[in-house]
Amino acid sequence: MHRPPTAEARIAEELAAVRPGLLPRYAAELPGARAAVLSRLWRALAHEPLPWITGRLRGAHGLALRLADGRTLHGPHADPYATSAYVTAVRLGRERHDDPARLMTDLAVPHAADFAAELADSVASLALSRAGADHSKEWPAQGWEWEQRVVDGHPFHPNCRSRPGFSVADQLAYGPEHGPVVGLGTVAVPSDECLVSGRWPVELRARGRLLLPVHPWQAAHALERSYDPWRPAHPLLSLRTLALPDGPHVKTALSARLTSSVRDISAYSVEAAAALSAFATDLAARTDGLLHITRTLGAATAHSPDLAALLRESPQVYAGPGERVLPVAALATTQLPDSPAWLAAFARLALTVGLRLLDLGVALEAHGQNLLVILAADHTPVRLVYRDLADVRISPARLTRHGIAPPALTGRLITDDETALRRKLFGSLVAGALAGTAGSGTALGAALAAAVPDLPPTPDLTALRHGPVPAKALTLMRLSPGHQGDIWTGLPNPLTTLA
Repeated sequence: MHRPPTAEARIAEELAAVRPGLLPRYAAELPGARAAVLSRLWRALAHEPLPWITGRLRGAHGLALRLADGRTLHGPHADPYATSAYVTAVRLGRERHDDPARLMTDLAVPHAADFAAELADSVASLALSRAGADHSKEWPAQGWEWEQRVVDGHPFHPNCRSRPGFSVADQLAYGPEHGPVVGLGTVAVPSDECLVSGRWPVELRARGRLLLPVHPWQAAHALERSYDPWRPAHPLLSLRTLALPDGPHVKTALSARLTSSVRDISAYSVEAAAALSAFATDLAARTDGLLHITRTLGAATAHSPDLAALLRESPQVYAGPGERVLPVAALATTQLPDSPAWLAAFARLALTVGLRLLDLGVALEAHGQNLLVILAADHTPVRLVYRDLADVRISPARLTRHGIAPPALTGRLITDDETALRRKLFGSLVAGALAGTAGSGTALGAALAAAVPDLPPTPDLTALRHGPVPAKALTLMRLSPGHQGDIWTGLPNPLTTLA
């Protein structure tokens, strides 16, 4: 019986055809990629509310997970904030597993087969990303170069590099870690058939038509139509957002499943873009200059999530002389987090800003991709930049309490639910950006312990100090295809653990 090639073998076959010189490096990176994905999966098995895990026993030599079918899964103690690939193998009964996809297949829980395929793709794509990455510059000169240093993707998601639908040629041509220059195109649409928010530039208008920027992958795979060449651009962390040579960033529709979700640009996001940008910019002024918001310059859609674009300021416009701006996700590629004093200073800055806005009435989704840090010439963290307002949450009640008029917005951005607001900020900032930068629960706990005494006391800070840290149950979400919306879990509070 003929079996289809594994994801690792398929990538190798395609690589042999398009970039054979990378094959030895790709093969060498596979064991590390398996360990990286397995470590993320083990975190999920240890800390997410998976219904088929009935008990967790922490002993002197590691962690044992009792499964509903009577089997036991053994592995090391699971630090929910660790970013290193510290899990090289686990044991299911007496069988050793070093491949996360095979482990998930053998667990044989509901929807395991589809998730196993995603894990296999994540491993193979991660090995390819590591093989093709170039970190020859210790401190890049350009903002987009910092974005392309983040090779491993999401620090805690097992699908950190899953890119189904992308061939090897696609990954090499469009993946930011491979350092490509992408030729963006435009598709002309009659102006009266478009929804526009903000100011759409003259450059992208022609004879009663709007020229909507389009990613070449999207044109080929979703639109299935030709496009006119426009501008070269550098792909950023999100892959579908690219930096033009003269500064502005272009967020394109790219209807591929990346990590977990199929991303697009909804009509709701376009319609709200200008008002949301103006509101957030005004609110950031209340942080005593510690936060900048990248302004949305214009957004447009042809009333289709497959054909839309958003133009946004580059974060680099907020850098002063001698300063650098880099996404928080890129900090882990430097030596800065190795300094406890530096990490504490960064945590203090990030929490000061995040909690201040939360108290005012806005919860940022401040993960390592959306949140950027401005470093002084001596690398001291001095200010923050936030981009992509599409998933913030706004509380009219909190805004009103502070005498701030809520924006004229409705829909999913608006909520007064305190749990939802705190989950949004703490799940992205503490369990995301800060944890990913610290790299371990011990380092994160020490940084928080040093920063928290300097923060203004608020009910939100009390909740952060004494409760579990909310985090998305990313693996359970992938194993729950019929569920709508996020599923959450609570991680051990590193402040409590440290105490």
